[in-house]
Amino acid sequence: MLFDIAMPLTLLLVTLVSAFLNEKAEGKLKTTLEEREFTMKDIVLLVTGMAIVVSIMVFIPQMAIMVLFLFSYSSLLFIITYIFSNKRWHVSWIPPAMFLLLYVFLRDTAIWSNYLVNIYGLVFAVLITLYMGSIFTWKTTLIFGGILTIMDIILVLVTGSMITAAHQTASLKLPVIVQVPIIPLTFKEGQLQLMGLGLGDFFFAGLLAIQAWKRFGKKTAIMSAVGMTISFFIFVTVLINYGPTFFPGTVMIICGWLPVALLGTPKNAEHPTPVPQTTSHL
Repeated sequence: MLFDIAMPLTLLLVTLVSAFLNEKAEGKLKTTLEEREFTMKDIVLLVTGMAIVVSIMVFIPQMAIMVLFLFSYSSLLFIITYIFSNKRWHVSWIPPAMFLLLYVFLRDTAIWSNYLVNIYGLVFAVLITLYMGSIFTWKTTLIFGGILTIMDIILVLVTGSMITAAHQTASLKLPVIVQVPIIPLTFKEGQLQLMGLGLGDFFFAGLLAIQAWKRFGKKTAIMSAVGMTISFFIFVTVLINYGPTFFPGTVMIICGWLPVALLGTPKNAEHPTPVPQTTSHL
């Protein structure tokens, strides 16, 4: 029976890195974002917007898609660098400029296709998680996770729009999917087989781990990351051997997170506020 350990371990690593970095970065990000948090309305608009963009991407010219993604990635790099460089704009432009130059001049080379596109994909996955994770609450995360999973199922298994969008962006060699070789190494017709996972799935796993940390503590967050990894491994093993080729990553991830979240004890319940004692004198 075929199986893969490379992508599950990659998912575990990115999730843990996001959770641990968030512990150090959230305060500064919240201050910059003026303590803003998502509301129910924001969540619905966000997921609806995602669904619309994915569904109509097949009709958008490739040049427009390229410009949109490059602008989004460059803006994210600039904002994060600006925040953590103590708002020094002359330093903040260096990471986005380097990314754009590497993409323009190396995207048709093996260095970009085999290495840099995946490295940038992992970097962006962590940065997106840190940036967005600070404006989610436990309640909005649950709502977002439920709606996003349903949307993912529809766009992957029903309409196939997510698969079409993935192929389009991958053909532009944009860092939207992280691909690693299946380990143990697997070959088909002489070609090394790769496993791919979208940045949205990495973000989803990181967001869930961060919220578990906030609500239940570090230990439970680590357990949730391990749970998501085990669930992902089981799903991938079944998919490699029996199909289908494409399956919603959100389903694999949330199935591993939910058991840990349901059994977790909120931090304020573990350390309740002492009740003042009074002494009665008779």
